[in-house]
Amino acid sequence: MFRAITSKAIRRPASLVLRRGYAEAAATTDKIKLSLALPRETLYENLEATQVNIPTTSGDLGILANHVPTIQQLRPGLIEVIDTTGTKQFFTSGGFATVNEGSTLEINAVEAYPLEDFSPEAVKSLTSEAQSKANSSDEVIATEGKIELEVLEALAAVAK
Repeated sequence: MFRAITSKAIRRPASLVLRRGYAEAAATTDKIKLSLALPRETLYENLEATQVNIPTTSGDLGILANHVPTIQQLRPGLIEVIDTTGTKQFFTSGGFATVNEGSTLEINAVEAYPLEDFSPEAVKSLTSEAQSKANSSDEVIATEGKIELEVLEALAAVAK
């Protein structure tokens, strides 16, 4: 709705046409430059990747070179970085991803840990604790438990 209103409300010269098609081919590069930053450290800065898969609130998204610019909110899930050395997987609890022109992807995550660092048994145990919290009569504790449960359920789906 907002897009329709603003597109009619903004005056543009007749000669100015804003148009970009989905995944337009550009001969400049076949790699995307990834920056993955956390509050406490930067995991990647301008890493050249073939593809990066991210979990967004609107669904999983695969990012390739020359992707249409976008901003996406991350949900708990798996970030996959595919480059010439193989695939690296990180579990994140959330954040934001910005795809810019020039084949750059910036991910700012609340936290991200290598998937192999997680123990399925520990995840199951923590899930039980979070379920107990979510059923608490204390509203604050119940809310914290529901948030933990959302993250742990997403982690359990990918940690094997």
